[in-house]
Amino acid sequence: MTGNSDEPFITAVKPLVDAMGGEMLPPDEAGPDDVVLAWDGVDVVAVRLPQLADSLDHILAAMERKQGRPLADLDRKAKQEVVRILEARGAFSVRHGVETVAGALGVSRFTVYNYLNREKEN
Repeated sequence: MTGNSDEPFITAVKPLVDAMGGEMLPPDEAGPDDVVLAWDGVDVVAVRLPQLADSLDHILAAMERKQGRPLADLDRKAKQEVVRILEARGAFSVRHGVETVAGALGVSRFTVYNYLNREKEN
């Protein structure tokens, strides 16, 4: 990445960038939408954030890893909890968010909407 991959700052922020689905690159390759991180007044690394739709796929994959099995294999209560977490993270503001989540959970869009409405009633 920057040629000095043992840079402590880069090592410290890498888990966060990976969790967000971002990409680290040299600061001089940063585009206008990238975030340049500085340490002690020196630009150290640029972070390219993923598009929202890519973020949703990344979040779903992380949730699946955390569960240790496909989200479609979860029981109804666990799927409802996944929908609640995803709603809190803004997953349904992404275009085709409901369809993407429904596919990952192995349920219909109607079921996802029911889970969302159930949350609003409580």
